[in-house]
Amino acid sequence: MDSTPPALAPTLDRLTLTDPLFISDLHLAESQPRTLARFERFAASEARSCAELLILGDLFEFWAGDDATDDPVAGRVEAALADLSFAGVRLYLMQGNRDLLLGNDFARRTGGTLLVDPTLAQIGERAVMLAHGDVYCTLDVDYQRFRAQARNPDFQRMFLGRTLAERRAFVGQVRAASETGKKQKAMQIMDVAPQAIDDALRGANVAVMIHGHTHRPATHRTTLDGGAVERWVLPDWDFDADPVRGGYLRVSGGEWKRVDLPA
Repeated sequence: MDSTPPALAPTLDRLTLTDPLFISDLHLAESQPRTLARFERFAASEARSCAELLILGDLFEFWAGDDATDDPVAGRVEAALADLSFAGVRLYLMQGNRDLLLGNDFARRTGGTLLVDPTLAQIGERAVMLAHGDVYCTLDVDYQRFRAQARNPDFQRMFLGRTLAERRAFVGQVRAASETGKKQKAMQIMDVAPQAIDDALRGANVAVMIHGHTHRPATHRTTLDGGAVERWVLPDWDFDADPVRGGYLRVSGGEWKRVDLPA
């Protein structure tokens, strides 16, 4: 029985999509003002051309809890997404490793729905697995150990019981340790493991996966058990960098296209 705290428990693990647009890994934060502004413009423009917007994790650089309503970045993002939902775009949100505590209160305030990781989607005639992607980085043993702890229901209840200030301080410490740890790891370790991807596709009986997390946008086409499979890796966003980067995957009229956003 799943004992995830109700505030954090996703409510949907299967859905049908008609005209979706996918983004992930925006890492929105006060320290990234141009990225935040570009997201607001995206929500007011490009995102309104689709029927469904799906954010597959790490919308925020960090998230201390849905009660962090004094955060100006959270307020701006919430307003942009609520306006998008009001305009008729269906919004779906998935928790990432940076915003694992993103919950149902935030989803309700934006008019969105929280997705289970992974979720199975039907897009036209194609069955597709949607995921953040971090669970498939199985070569990174230290990270997987931390991931299991952070998703433990007892740990989550204990953590959410702390004051907001205490949670923010802890998240800051974890972020700093994570950045230090990345510098000591080979890039291969932090990427998804092919065997983990194969196992996930085989277990779900699907031939297509969309995920983020790795910051390595690409379309991987290979074979599995004699059949063709595809894996679409979403780009991360950073419009405060030079050169800028960011984009989305759009599926419309049977055409799958990854689009790079201009600055």
